[in-house]
Formats: sequence, C-alpha cells, structure tokens
Amino acid sequence: MKIFKTTLLTLALLAGSLTYAQDEVAEETAVEATEEKPSFSVSGSIDTYYRSNEFAPNTSFSNLPGFALGMANIVLSYEGEKSGFVADLVYGPRGADAVFNSAGSSNIVNQLYAYYNVNDKLTLTLGNFNTFLGYEVISPVANFNYSTSYMFSWGPFSHTGFKADYAVSDNVSIMVAVMNATDETEADYSDASTFGAQLGLYGQYINFLSGDDYTQFDFTGGFNISEKLFLGINATITELAADASFSGVALYPQYTLSDSFSIGLRGEIFSETNGGAGALFTGALSGTTEDADNTSFTITGSYTKGNFILKPEFRIDSASANIYSKNATDFTDSLASFVVAAIYAF
Repeated sequence: MKIFKTTLLTLALLAGSLTYAQDEVAEETAVEATEEKPSFSVSGSIDTYYRSNEFAPNTSFSNLPGFALGMANIVLSYEGEKSGFVADLVYGPRGADAVFNSAGSSNIVNQLYAYYNVNDKLTLTLGNFNTFLGYEVISPVANFNYSTSYMFSWGPFSHTGFKADYAVSDNVSIMVAVMNATDETEADYSDASTFGAQLGLYGQYINFLSGDDYTQFDFTGGFNISEKLFLGINATITELAADASFSGVALYPQYTLSDSFSIGLRGEIFSETNGGAGALFTGALSGTTEDADNTSFTITGSYTKGNFILKPEFRIDSASANIYSKNATDFTDSLASFVVAAIYAF
C-alpha cells in the first residue's frame, strides 16, 4: 500500500511538472508571436493611359498623345525593430519626369533612404525622399486625379538630406530637415543647402521650405464633411530671385458613390509674376517675364475592382493670355483635355 501511494504521488508530481512546462512553452510562444518580426516587402504599381488631344497643359505627367505609358513603380522596403530602408524605383516616361534632375543609373531612383527609430516618438531619416509639400504625389495610386496640378508640377518633387520626425502626440507632429538644393537628388552640385519644416495638426499640415533664392510656404489638408464627401485643400506661395514668384490654391471635393466608384473635382487657380513659373506656359508667354493667371477644372471618375483602377478624366484650362498650343503654329487661351488611365497597384 505504501509503495502504491508513493507511486501515485510521484505520478502526480510528474504530471504537474509537465503541465507547468507546457504552460511555460505556451507563454513563450505567445510572447514571441506578439513581438514584431523584421519584414521585407515588395509593392508598387503600373499605369498607362490614352489622351484624346495632341497638346496637353504643361503640368507634369500624362502629357503624351494617343495611347501612352506612365511608369512601372517598384518599392522595396525592409522594416526592422528599430531601423529600415526604402528603395523606390521608377521606369517609364512618368518616372523619367519625376527624376528629371538625375542621370545615369540614378534616373530610376525615385526614393532611396534609411531610417532609425530612436524611440516611439522620434524617427531620423537620411537619403532621398519625396517632398513633404503639396497635396499630390508622384505615384498615381495615391492621387485621385490622374493629371497633376500646377502647384505640384512647379513645386519640388524630391529632396536629398537629413530629416527628423517627432510625434508630439497622436494628432500633433513636427518635422525639420536639412537638404540639398531642391531636386538635387544625387548629390549637392550647387553648394546651396535647403531648410525644411512641417507642423502637423489634426491631419492639417503647414509646410516651409527655404534655400538659395527660394522660399515656399504651403498648406495641405482636408476634412471629412460626411461619410461619403471629403474635401482636400492645397495652397502655396513661392518667392524666387529677381522678384519672381508663383502661387496657387486648389480644392479637391471627392464623393463616394459606391464601394467601387467615386467621383472627384479639382479646381485650381495658379498665378505667376515675373516669369516665376519658368516654362509653365507652352505658348506665347513661355520663357518671358510676363505675368499670367491660369484656372483649371478637372473632373475624374475612379472605378476600383480589387487592385485595378480605371480613371476617366475631363479637364478644362483657361488663362489670361493665348498661352496653350492649339496646333503647331497657333495658340489659344483655353484648352480641353480628355484622358482615361488604367492603374494596377500591388
């Protein structure tokens, strides 16, 4: 009987030990599962389009006639526990326009930067990154309208330098940056540094950029007016050398009709003084120091099915002078454009 009791006690202790060990393993596995693992990802998009008219407004991208190509965009990224990198590569006419100031193998590099998370609030970034100014971006996936605004086209596309992002709270952020001259993305060829700053307040952003003979103030934001209606806003003013300048404001109302279809309008007013927009106008004022004003209305439909996006778009531009190419020899003060674009994001 004593041997039998001893055996039972031994078995009970063994069972308890096994249960405790299993619990320990389960807890360790659960902890490991909740910890963030380093991850490598590949994403991007392709876009192509058809333009009905030969001549287009002189804004960036989607300017070619007939059936035309946008770009292939491949983004490689690695996210570690404290650090990571992004290598954003572009191929095609849209990509070439985006990195217009780069040469050789660099003309496919849209972004190339490494970052380090000092803590939950502070992130340091070094390299080439797309601009923090403006409502629109280079990738067609993130823009509602397929053609781009004058403010986007004549503001900076990208910067190369160092920036620090600090999250004061969930709704307030601060960014400061020291960079090369605007769009000097490979290296500092002009020996003119640029200072940048951004204040984010509840989804609204006040941006500042200052360099050699260049100062720009920019506001970018938006509001959800209802569950289906969103209003985006962008305003900018830029002072250049010799009293030249350009400025503009645009509203972006967008209405969701269904899970797959939305419609959006961009209304933009853009002005230049003393040739501040350079080659903004393709016609009579191109390359002159005359002042000019431009108003454009763009209405875009966006149909989404899975990763596929179809965007039919109609745009009307009108100006204070005959500045648009009507044909090879004549100019006009207004221009109507129709474009339909196909985008696939992955």
